Amino acid sequence: MVVRPWQKKLNGTTSPSNDWESRPLRQRCRLIGRVAAAIAARAEELTELSCTDQRVDPVETITAELLPTCSALRFIARRGHKVLRPRAYNALGRPAWLWGVRSRVYRKPRGKVLVLGTWNYPIFLPGVQTAQALAAGNTVLLKPAVGCELVTSCLIDAFHTAGVPESALQILPSEAESAIRAIDNGVDLIVLTGSSETGRKVLRQAAETVTPTIMELSGCDAVIVLPGADIARVADSVVFGLKFNAGATCIAPRRIIAEQREADQLKTALRERFDQIGCATVHTAARQEVARRVSGAIASGAVDIFGLFDETQLLSCGKMRPVLLDGVKAGDQIAAADLFAPVTSILRVSAIDEAVGIVNQCVYRLAVSIFGPGKIAESLAVQLDVGTVCVNDLIVPTADPRLPFGGRGESGFGVTRGEDGLIAMSVPATISRRHGKFAPHLQPRQSKDAQTLLGALQLIHAGTLMERFSGLKNMMIAAKTGRGDGAKRQEQQPQAKSQEKENNS
Repeated sequence: MVVRPWQKKLNGTTSPSNDWESRPLRQRCRLIGRVAAAIAARAEELTELSCTDQRVDPVETITAELLPTCSALRFIARRGHKVLRPRAYNALGRPAWLWGVRSRVYRKPRGKVLVLGTWNYPIFLPGVQTAQALAAGNTVLLKPAVGCELVTSCLIDAFHTAGVPESALQILPSEAESAIRAIDNGVDLIVLTGSSETGRKVLRQAAETVTPTIMELSGCDAVIVLPGADIARVADSVVFGLKFNAGATCIAPRRIIAEQREADQLKTALRERFDQIGCATVHTAARQEVARRVSGAIASGAVDIFGLFDETQLLSCGKMRPVLLDGVKAGDQIAAADLFAPVTSILRVSAIDEAVGIVNQCVYRLAVSIFGPGKIAESLAVQLDVGTVCVNDLIVPTADPRLPFGGRGESGFGVTRGEDGLIAMSVPATISRRHGKFAPHLQPRQSKDAQTLLGALQLIHAGTLMERFSGLKNMMIAAKTGRGDGAKRQEQQPQAKSQEKENNS
């Protein structure tokens, strides 16, 4: 193990908190990659511990949690050291006036990272965030969501088994008070996955100590159906999104934006597939909001297409059938609600181009799915102010370990995952070194300097050849003036010496 000089105490020992950072970058990344094998060895246990009222299908845990987490860990093992290694900036591209200066930019760990986990994906989301923070050399405090204590403990045990020291990764109690205490005691970065309301609370506390944060918050994601879209494909995707994790996914389809013809076709297709969705159990933390929003929308004129929404049943035991609302307008509250339940609304537009304004004006801008001809869909995608756009699919492509993930507006800020997520877990530190004796800024100021520098500025940066030639001419005039000043100074030196002798006598 390499111990850096600045990590040593006065007595010559290294503090436990710095032991992990002191390991070579490549070694840390490879060790993180080995966590994938430790997770695979615990796959059955993790799957069983992830079973909840919302997650009743083990296939969902394997495909949505275990596989993407292990892929992200392997990605760190392959690419992490290349992303976080020092970058050298030498002669190529260096400004001429910095002749002899060579610089390197290092990626330094932030220090102590607090990861606040979420209940809907307790393995994948905090697992990847923790892995990236560790790869960058940070120590991590992981606070699980309430109810996720056992699965989180099993996950952390996989990290420790792979070789991550306990001093580098610790689990906190799941109560909110433990996060409050940790922030009060001092952390260097907070990574939160949760609701926008929770994000506000954490930000208020973080502001007291100016602690940086990465916020992965709520979503109210749209599905845009272009003319010419495969309606059967759209319907199958919407059903998948409403069923997946009982609809408790921040990038599930909450709004379907379509012109009249496509909206009618999709409504018919969804009716045919209604029985595929079945009954879901809404998480206790989401029931009140879901009931309030859906009941309010129906009271305001929205139509419950399936006609099976039962507010009493939802509030009493959390059970609900899928809700498809029609007649919803872009300005309605339900059209900008971050609901964690199998609920979606149809927003009818006269022209599909209106979808851009509807999406970009929503407070939640996490992800969007566009269904339709590829080139048209991509031309629309670049106009959307969201973090992620999927064309002819939803949810699944975001599990690619190479891709960053983050939102806009009240969906949060900053990114996790991918190369950008690794970089976000570190801070740049620049070291510049001057070689040789060339240091014009240290020379005494001369009368020609201003004209020489202005001429150089024109020569290098002017917009036309004539202006550049004028700059060169000014530099040549300044050089001649400088030589004249030098001759005058040489003539004045004997006179000055004679005057000095007379004064001394």
